[in-house]
Amino acid sequence: MAGWCASREGSGGKPLLMSIYVAVLAGAVFSAIVIFSNLNSGEKFSFPVAGYTNSLSPPSSLLPVGEILQNGSSASEPTPHTTTNHSSHAAQKPQNILTKAIWEIPVDKKMPDPKVFQLTKEMVEYRAKDNVIIITFGNFAFMDFILNWVRHLTELNVFNLLVGAMDAKLLEALYWKGIPVFDMGSNMNTMDVGWGSPTFHKMGREKVLLINALLPFGYELLMCDTDMVWLKNPLPYLARFPEADVLTSSDQVVPTVTDDSLDLWQQVSGAYNIGIFHWRPTETSKKLAKEWKEVLLADEKIWDQHVFNELVHRVLGPSVEGGKGLVYAYDGTLKLGILPASIFCSGHTYFVQAMYAQLSLEPYAVHTTFQYAGTEGKRHRLREAMAFYDPPEYYDSPGGFLSFKPRIPKSLLLDGAHTLESHFSLVNYQLKNIRTALAIASLLNRTLVMPPIWCRFDRMWFGHPGIMEGTITRQPFLCPMDHVFEVHVMLKDLPEDEFGPKIDFREYSFLNNPLVSSQVKESVLEVQLCDGQSVKCDMDNETTQHGVITFPKQSKQEKLLQVFSSYKDVKVIQFSSMEDAFAGFTDKEKEEKFRNRVKRYVGIWCCVLSRDPGHIYYDMFWDEKPGWKPEPPKSREEDHPPW
Repeated sequence: MAGWCASREGSGGKPLLMSIYVAVLAGAVFSAIVIFSNLNSGEKFSFPVAGYTNSLSPPSSLLPVGEILQNGSSASEPTPHTTTNHSSHAAQKPQNILTKAIWEIPVDKKMPDPKVFQLTKEMVEYRAKDNVIIITFGNFAFMDFILNWVRHLTELNVFNLLVGAMDAKLLEALYWKGIPVFDMGSNMNTMDVGWGSPTFHKMGREKVLLINALLPFGYELLMCDTDMVWLKNPLPYLARFPEADVLTSSDQVVPTVTDDSLDLWQQVSGAYNIGIFHWRPTETSKKLAKEWKEVLLADEKIWDQHVFNELVHRVLGPSVEGGKGLVYAYDGTLKLGILPASIFCSGHTYFVQAMYAQLSLEPYAVHTTFQYAGTEGKRHRLREAMAFYDPPEYYDSPGGFLSFKPRIPKSLLLDGAHTLESHFSLVNYQLKNIRTALAIASLLNRTLVMPPIWCRFDRMWFGHPGIMEGTITRQPFLCPMDHVFEVHVMLKDLPEDEFGPKIDFREYSFLNNPLVSSQVKESVLEVQLCDGQSVKCDMDNETTQHGVITFPKQSKQEKLLQVFSSYKDVKVIQFSSMEDAFAGFTDKEKEEKFRNRVKRYVGIWCCVLSRDPGHIYYDMFWDEKPGWKPEPPKSREEDHPPW
């Protein structure tokens, strides 16, 4: 009482300080009593863990994620809940690593207790909005994809997300980046596992186990692969189908609708793709998830997507009355919807057909499927679409950049029928110019900005007539670089003593990317090719006016080095063309190493109908082989790249 009365006498005096000291001392004594009583009672004591309040013991749902994944639920059944208001939670509960804002860098100097990263219902509750949580997961090899995935969502003002870490290295890295992350307890290898490998199948099983762990928490789940990006907030679209138990993307390449309706299930022939799908926590969806998990755990070699398709096709039909395109599936009670491939895009409907643009629709997502260069190819496709956030150094190469205007003759691009021969004539013309550009970039130690590549024929894994029947692919079309080039090989660190120096490159859209600084974009030297016999092309007294110089065609190695050594500080050297821009190396050893390198840069076109093998190898040096024709290997013995 004396302390309370004294504190009312004035401000800043000793009685006030005394009251504070007493309060602090009383708090310390109380805490010590509580801790001592817990220790003596045999109960486990722990400091507050992210995801629940300042209680002295964790909730029963706090289990290692591995145990949750195997059991399919927490130790106690989740209680009914209402829509989470993230902002009210943040105001009512103390800020910790789970409730802090995304991208907020931790101020701590060391990692928190591992318990903080265990998957709990409370963890999901903090992040969920309108009862929806968005999840992706991966290992450290996909760190940049995950950061890209998160950034696209947060740029769309979507923050109800969590990321599952399959290895400790990723978990720690995401924590220090300010990403809400949980430990999946997978102990996964940190390297890129490769499609179809045993580890790839293990990752697929982890997805199914994770779905089984999350659905009992009672939240809607939007599960995504890391090799996709969100281009538009999908949550309002998904909310249009409240009766759906599951909404899934697909590998459908033929449009079944021309608006933003669900795809017509009767016309979808492509596999249902589990890289993007939405689950509501209904009894039917939980039943499907449980059976899916059991089938996968019984056979370690089976593919998770294949099993999902088999299960939901067990019963397919009839349509749900008034269900806006939903269909009864699986056990006859599951209400399934197939997201339209035109706006929930695959690698084909987005990068090849540009289906959304042709139908005047806005895409929600793109998944980097239907591509041919592994993880590196996926990354490059997103870069081509300016949908990948690289670190700042990617946008400013130390040696500067080299670019050129393709100037493809109309006859190659548009004239005549679209045939195998006209396709290869078009691509081969571009290959020759790109080969020249690679040589100049190598000599000048510059990063080549690839030109856009045009194709007349599509590429697929199997025989086809050039364009997939029923698709709306235009001819010619701007084809992804991995249709022609082995992007993953170009990025390899090949031994310099055999292949010469690495030639760095960028995507064709690079100089249009808003992430490239104005200092780079405005530091340009335009190079106009001219006839070396012309007086106007005399470079002895070269002058630069408005950033433009003339340069003689058919110049050799020494001329290039002599002229462009004066422009090392210029960020971008842009040639008006690569036609006859370079007459060749004078250093034969350098030339041989260059040839060894770039002939491995090109891949195959696939595939001729009714031929085995039916693929045809692109050849970087096709023009040096008289009578070269685009033909498949005549036998298995001849089936090898042209070197």
